[in-house]
Amino acid sequence: MSLDANTSMPHRSFADMILRRGPLEAVATTIIAVGVVMLMQPFFLALYSWSFATTLFGTVMFTIVSKVRE
Repeated sequence: MSLDANTSMPHRSFADMILRRGPLEAVATTIIAVGVVMLMQPFFLALYSWSFATTLFGTVMFTIVSKVRE
């Protein structure tokens, strides 16, 4: 983080605001929920086929993100 010229508060870049645990955990949880919905729907075989991979990706993402700084 760099210091802003006008204040003594550190300037937060866009990446610092996005790459935090809260928003990334929300994205991972949403991906897991989408995977479960894909697993339970009875209409499209393609969605059912990709449901396990989607849920697994969300779970791995959540596990990695839980190690990121606050």
